[in-house]
Amino acid sequence: MVSKDVMDKLRTIGLEAVEKRNFELVDLEFVNEAGIWYLRYYIDKDDGITLDDCQEVSKEISRKLDIIDPIPFSYSLEVSSPGVERPLKREKDFLRYLGSMVQIKTYEPIENKKVFTGILKDYSDGVIIIEDGKDYTIPRLKISSARLKFNWNGV
Repeated sequence: MVSKDVMDKLRTIGLEAVEKRNFELVDLEFVNEAGIWYLRYYIDKDDGITLDDCQEVSKEISRKLDIIDPIPFSYSLEVSSPGVERPLKREKDFLRYLGSMVQIKTYEPIENKKVFTGILKDYSDGVIIIEDGKDYTIPRLKISSARLKFNWNGV
């Protein structure tokens, strides 16, 4: 794993690469999967990210990483779209996707549930309301993960 300082540098590199293109840095992760480290940047824009967009951002990030070399071991760099089940991380994400189907997981049970799948009805003052059979009020600080939920069955 790398330090918070290094993660902050990696985030800054990503932000510089996407913001000048009017893209959004949706998420950044540095994970070990089956013994291989992956540095992943998830980017988006209003009309969707293309493969060319990902390649362009990847080249810029790669050049900067080669110069400052913040990670002292080998890893693979990936730049991609967050996909149809994109994570909701910031306040603006929750506001942007009001009325959308989402999945919320909490650190601890709320009314005996830790996983909620339903319509994101409201977000204000750090609290969401999701309709999952009934309305649940969930403080954002209790959310371990939140993402859009796509209906893969088309129903």
